[in-house]
Amino acid sequence: MSARAARPSRRTVLAGTGAGAITAGLPAAAARAASAGTAGAGTDGTPVLGEYDVVVVGSGAAGMTAALTAAHRGLSCVVVEKAGTFGGSAARSGAGIWLPNNSVILAAGVPDTPDKAARYLAAVVGPDVPAARQQAFLANGPRMLDLVMANSPLRFRYMEGYSDYYPDLPGGLAGGRSIEPDQIDGNVLGAELAHLNPAYMPVPAGMVVFSADYKWLTLAAVNAKGLAVSTECLARGTKAALLGQKPLTMGQALAAGLRAGLMRAGVPVWLDTPLADLVQDASGAVTGVVVEQGGVRGVVRARRGVVVGSGGFEHNASMRAQYQQQPIGTEWTVGARENTGDGIRAGQRAGAALALMEDAWWGPAIPLPGEPYFCLAERTLPGGLVVNQAGARFVNEAAPYSDVVHVMYEKDRSGGHIPAWLIVDQNYRNRYLFKDVAPTFAFPDSWYASGAVRKAWNLDALAQQIGVPAAALKASVNRFNGQAWSGTDPDQHRGDSAYDHYYTDPAVCPNSCLAPLWLPPYYAFKIVPGDLGTKGGMVTDARARVLRADGSVIRGLYAAGNASAAVMGHSYAGAGSTIGPAMTFGYVAANDIAGG
Repeated sequence: MSARAARPSRRTVLAGTGAGAITAGLPAAAARAASAGTAGAGTDGTPVLGEYDVVVVGSGAAGMTAALTAAHRGLSCVVVEKAGTFGGSAARSGAGIWLPNNSVILAAGVPDTPDKAARYLAAVVGPDVPAARQQAFLANGPRMLDLVMANSPLRFRYMEGYSDYYPDLPGGLAGGRSIEPDQIDGNVLGAELAHLNPAYMPVPAGMVVFSADYKWLTLAAVNAKGLAVSTECLARGTKAALLGQKPLTMGQALAAGLRAGLMRAGVPVWLDTPLADLVQDASGAVTGVVVEQGGVRGVVRARRGVVVGSGGFEHNASMRAQYQQQPIGTEWTVGARENTGDGIRAGQRAGAALALMEDAWWGPAIPLPGEPYFCLAERTLPGGLVVNQAGARFVNEAAPYSDVVHVMYEKDRSGGHIPAWLIVDQNYRNRYLFKDVAPTFAFPDSWYASGAVRKAWNLDALAQQIGVPAAALKASVNRFNGQAWSGTDPDQHRGDSAYDHYYTDPAVCPNSCLAPLWLPPYYAFKIVPGDLGTKGGMVTDARARVLRADGSVIRGLYAAGNASAAVMGHSYAGAGSTIGPAMTFGYVAANDIAGG
């Protein structure tokens, strides 16, 4: 059912009208409820599908962590999921997780301390997020990770060298604090593996690849370590095949591992069960949810609390138009397609205050046919520069991806920065993997036909194709080339930060971020403001409880992940600043429901 379709309101459900007319249907849900001994009808005639201590909305990282924690605390729990798959955007992701002072990084010798982490997060976030919420994240993140590892098959690896995004700020670490899931055998899920949401970018067939490997795979044609990592990825794949395993890494491993933990704990996950509304009692406390199955609605009662982890609103065009700066749309995001803000809007109807709705987990993207490509290494590798529609550089191409898009929008208020263009030459193409196209290989014809990529044998012709002044483009390339030879970028400071050097070529000197463009043909890639999901949502406190505009608590209602306003505020501390807090506040919510 469309998110915009008519639905009974919370009040009409309680009053016995609207949804109360529904008295039949829901065969799958009714069967589940009957098996739990809770099937029946409410006082208004609405089918009651079940009653649990905790109802979790959404089966992404936030929701499944909340459910796993609730089960560990001895609470009965159900997860209701809109999609026909579980895992949400987390399953599609690289699954970096930013968690200061967790047991994995400390065991790896990372010199983190609570004081360093607190100073760094405060410097990154600024006054946008209350100190109590920041401290709740930092204090509970390590505990959450230990609980997940104790109650699921998940194990984690330190992403060595993946710098915090602002390592020069107080408490920042150039070596980074990010972790990612270790390899999991998908066989642990049995038949449920078929319901895992697919990855955004599938791992190459026959290989087992971790998120931290990609920086080296990009360099495999020109770097000995890159070739060694590629060989290791293939060896892992061969070993898994010989053992009869179904190897999963990155977001696939994270989602599968959490789901396996829920299976062990006996927590049901109801797929194809979208949230329609929240149920409130006469005092305003949330006591359950209205969901839909097979076109029919019913109530799932929550004795102790509802945790909304339903994701953001990146695929809701009307909400994006309402809250976010133009140009914006739903075609540039890589978030799960079911993320249309259902939980946020239900919370708003229940009285929740909203914040950060104008922002997202931004990143430069190339609008390739079928799905946008979120650029990480490609804009950072030496031998490329980004220009606006006047043909001028305007941003540090190697800066944290969210910052690049913030600059695009800020400067586009006066026009001419969306779209922008990434310019590279054939030398760049001969050296580096681009998305999944190997060095020297031709790009698909569809990339050119869509207008996302242009190619020409000189800069004048390229400028004409992308509609920028030829003289300005040539001047920008010439100036960039001079700075590349000197190894300094006084214009945009590319290479000044340790983070800038993560996705670069260590063989390039004197600055691994900078190399001249000199070998035709030249290529231009259209750059638009993509995102991993929106970051605005319900305002929560340090206990993950949802707040009204006056600061009062909506009893029984909790939110985590992209359904809540991000603890990162308008910034981004490091790789995994989406998933780390999402899991942590799912954990916090469940513990608060259980009694601290």
